[in-house]
Amino acid sequence: MSSVLYDHPGPRARVRNSALTVVFGVALAGLFWWLYREFDNAGQWAPALWKPFLDADTWNNFILPGLWGTLSAAATGMVLALAFGIIFAVARLSERRWIGIPAGAIIEFCRAVPLLLMIFFLFYGLPFLIDGPVSAYWAVVIGLTLYNGSVLAEAFRSGIRSLPAGQSEAAYAIGLNKAQVMRHILVPQAARAMLPVIISQLVVLLKDTALGYIIAYPELIQLGVNVLSANYVNVMAAAIVIAAIYIVINSTLTGLAHWLDRRLMRTGQPSVTGKVATEPAGD
Repeated sequence: MSSVLYDHPGPRARVRNSALTVVFGVALAGLFWWLYREFDNAGQWAPALWKPFLDADTWNNFILPGLWGTLSAAATGMVLALAFGIIFAVARLSERRWIGIPAGAIIEFCRAVPLLLMIFFLFYGLPFLIDGPVSAYWAVVIGLTLYNGSVLAEAFRSGIRSLPAGQSEAAYAIGLNKAQVMRHILVPQAARAMLPVIISQLVVLLKDTALGYIIAYPELIQLGVNVLSANYVNVMAAAIVIAAIYIVINSTLTGLAHWLDRRLMRTGQPSVTGKVATEPAGD
């Protein structure tokens, strides 16, 4: 089905697109070759710099603990951010102004403050307010929760507003109250409709754990690049290996988002593209 925003290219456009693809492909290959040559001239491909990654101690002492720190903070942050997003999305949609306005203010504030600054304040500033220390783990997790949760709140709110008004009206007609309509009808459908967007934001959350380096939280960047390269003097090699690990993890999550989008299309559920499968659910 053709889109109102994009027409399928004709013969000339296809030839032009193919030519541009070849040109940019050659340019990209040239860029990679130039990078390889410059790194080679700087001695960054020397076997001595990469040998530590063949040693089990390097993985056991640096990379795997950093990976665990990244995944544990990301997993906790994902759960809390989803809960934050649902609660504040519903609160912002409340008809009671004394609930909706403060919820909207909190969401906009958390979205506006840079995550790096938020983590820094939680670790160094919050102890002055609570008269006690804040662990690096919880500073990172709370920062991830507040920032990404506020973005997810807007995603949930958009999903709820995109649903046909008739569903709410029918629910009210059979005697359900506002809380029951939200819990049983609107929020589940909004979550399914916005699922690919939600997973994409969770990918961002996982990458944002790298900002924990500012408070020396032992995640992949801190242990796998900073500490490891300080021991083996191979910062570029360490950065390339850690980047490859991030690419694998995030590609897996991104692939999951695409798979869910295709599954929703097949089952007839609305996806973020606004399309609905033409086949009935279950076929």
